[in-house]
Amino acid sequence: MATTTSPRDGQLDALLGKDSEFEGKLTFEGTVRIDGRFRGEIFSEGTLIVGEKAYVEAEIEVGTLWVHGEVKGNVTAGQAVELRAGSHLTGNLHTPELVIERGVIFEGACRMQDRTQLEADPG
Repeated sequence: MATTTSPRDGQLDALLGKDSEFEGKLTFEGTVRIDGRFRGEIFSEGTLIVGEKAYVEAEIEVGTLWVHGEVKGNVTAGQAVELRAGSHLTGNLHTPELVIERGVIFEGACRMQDRTQLEADPG
């Protein structure tokens, strides 16, 4: 099982800045933060941080997802998903651990399994 880097320790491996737009397939290791606009697919065992002003429309499969902005698409996270105050997620979640702060808009369904079940049955 891959270890993930918490966004709290300030370590980023890549950043898509606030005035950036990208469309396609993103794969990465470590921690990536998106502050701009992204459309496509995202795959990683690492940590994805969606910034406060970010808009992400994608199918997402990551280790850990932190959402501060807006995400549209289905999410599978092998470790955890944290939806921070003010964020908006439209899509289905599949994760063993979920944190939803007050002030979040979540439109979708959530399926939770422990990590060993998720690894055995990612769909």
